[in-house]
Amino acid sequence: MIDVEKIYSRLKDERVRRAIGVQSAVRYEMKKFLEGQGFIEIPPVIISPLTDPLRHNTYSAFIDYYGAKYSLTKSMIFHKQLALIPFEKIFSFSPNIRLEFEDKRKSGRHLAEFTQLDLEIRDASREDVMDLVENMLIHIIKEVKEKFSLDTEIPEKPFPQITFKEAYKKYGENFEIELSRKMQNPFWIVDMPLERREFYDREYRKGILRDMDLIYPHGFGEAASGGEREYKYERIVDRIKRGGYRPEDFTLYLEFAKRGLPRSAGIGIGIERLTRYLCRLDSVEYAALFPKVIGEHGI
Repeated sequence: MIDVEKIYSRLKDERVRRAIGVQSAVRYEMKKFLEGQGFIEIPPVIISPLTDPLRHNTYSAFIDYYGAKYSLTKSMIFHKQLALIPFEKIFSFSPNIRLEFEDKRKSGRHLAEFTQLDLEIRDASREDVMDLVENMLIHIIKEVKEKFSLDTEIPEKPFPQITFKEAYKKYGENFEIELSRKMQNPFWIVDMPLERREFYDREYRKGILRDMDLIYPHGFGEAASGGEREYKYERIVDRIKRGGYRPEDFTLYLEFAKRGLPRSAGIGIGIERLTRYLCRLDSVEYAALFPKVIGEHGI
């Protein structure tokens, strides 16, 4: 049952009103910054027969439409690669539907519906994307900090980096949140093992991927995830098989790969998570006007 009183109360919550104001300014500054860097904005894809398989389980979100099976978009990863056929640099404010299980409910970072700033650059390296994101985040914080009286430090470049292997060895399975609590500056986790990520992230040493996660300090956790992409047909097929998938489940994507995909790198940045960090909110549910809280009914 939908709790109308709870929804109405949230709409009157000053935290929500302020957060949505900050979020509006963040979107404006992101768009301004990226267009100044030569990016073009593309429309988001809401339903498609092609979407991110993810590395963790979620409830299925499919639509049968005229006999075709469409999935609600989990991320625009494949569409970003295809968009680089006509364009060099693209971004999109992409709504994502990930019907998470209840174990994510208390994280403060997960919603069943959220928005990512998805960007991708043709012929770019991981380091190109990391440098871009660092500059963009510093720009955003400088622009919105004073306007909204935010208690957010302006980060210093370059952001610290630590490999997955180093972090895991020192802090164990919960290294991300442990490091997040210790750090005073946003930082990067790089070089994830192959089994932790999907087949589209490029393997550059045996079992190690050219990818990265941006982590916020002060316990706010993961901010963004990205990397360099596999783009050669034979390597994509090999990675699909090694990931435990069937190539026939990705026939459409492989047809495009046969014709040629650009070499690229990119990242997805959670808008609600960034808003939560900037506003120092307990949960991303206060960074959305109509949040789809895991385990609850929303509107």
